Amino acid sequence: MKKVSGFEDLEVWKYAVELTVKVYDCIHTYKDYGLKDQIQRASVSIPSNIAEGFDRQTNKEFIHFLHIAKGSCAELKTQLYISFRLNYISTAHYETLGKEINTISKMLYNLIQYRKNQLPPRPNTLHPAP
Repeated sequence: MKKVSGFEDLEVWKYAVELTVKVYDCIHTYKDYGLKDQIQRASVSIPSNIAEGFDRQTNKEFIHFLHIAKGSCAELKTQLYISFRLNYISTAHYETLGKEINTISKMLYNLIQYRKNQLPPRPNTLHPAP
């Protein structure tokens, strides 16, 4: 397994950057500038939060930013669904981008679970030791 020395080594970050480029390419002709801006912000938020979290000081902070990135996946998927319903994007683009978003969201979930297992166990504060 390759050692991860920077966020650029994370496969999920690489996939998220590629998704962002595809999204920008897909919506570059949008005339609905409000929706276009929201879609751009959500797509950029995914790799940006992965990177920011990676460079934070603690594992807990990293996990927090991974959750934000995962939330941005849901936001982006919703905005693309609205675009599809408004006939702004084709069925093919909607389905392809949706599958990629789902893949990234699953990768983020798995990374969150992995990183949670790296945290020390919490002390039981409800029942202190005798």
